[in-house]
Amino acid sequence: MPNSLIFLTLFAALLHASWNALLRGGHDRLWSMTIMCIAIAAVSAVGALFISPPNRASWPFAILSAVLHVGYNLCLVRSYQTGDLGQIYPVARGSSPLLITLAAALFADEKITAHTLLGVALVSGGILFLALRRRKIVTPGLPYALATGGFIAAYSVVDGMGVRLAGSPLAYTAWMSALWGVMMPAVYILLRDARSLWQPRPGTGMAALGGVVSLLAYAIIIYAMSGAPLGAVSALRETSVLFAALIGYLFLGESLTVRKIAACSVIAIGTLIIG
Repeated sequence: MPNSLIFLTLFAALLHASWNALLRGGHDRLWSMTIMCIAIAAVSAVGALFISPPNRASWPFAILSAVLHVGYNLCLVRSYQTGDLGQIYPVARGSSPLLITLAAALFADEKITAHTLLGVALVSGGILFLALRRRKIVTPGLPYALATGGFIAAYSVVDGMGVRLAGSPLAYTAWMSALWGVMMPAVYILLRDARSLWQPRPGTGMAALGGVVSLLAYAIIIYAMSGAPLGAVSALRETSVLFAALIGYLFLGESLTVRKIAACSVIAIGTLIIG
């Protein structure tokens, strides 16, 4: 995997941890997530005006990915209603790299080398270890966190296959994200109502900014998946839990324990093996 893609993916991981911290800190997370998606749709639609559409062969993948992203959004919001960032985020992210590597081998004809599999396993194990408390992952949001990881694996593989047919990673990202951003407000209105969505609230600007950051982070990931193995990109992306731990320590007053440091060390070793 080229060094340029490694550095880009790690930067995307930092961005991803940042917008998740914004979402977790909000009071109405479903509303915040929907505002994020509206911002994603707006930016993507503007970008789509200036670039050619992706190849027709990639459209089914873009549509399926948009649907999967909505499912991911709903599961993530639901998990944060009953669990904290320090546990939900590692479980959701840590359960996906191994699934993606296996799915990429089954559906995208990718070859799994021994060192890649070892690196992915170390990253996944280290991330899940971050979520342990007293040798257990105890949180009411655990089923939703695991479901979130499943959605991450599903849309990552779909996007990895779709972007390779699209002809342009940027075009694929713009069109898929625009679809995703339009679907989420429709789901919000079905679950609640239109009035509460459009009513001005404090934090609207911050939620919209989180959407733009989220879009940039995933655009980088899609670009990386167009030229590198899906499992390797996913494992590097999930090092975002390291940045989440650091953000929690520096800005949210969370502790940085020996257990966290050990888990971070395992993740770092896995990242080096993959790279």
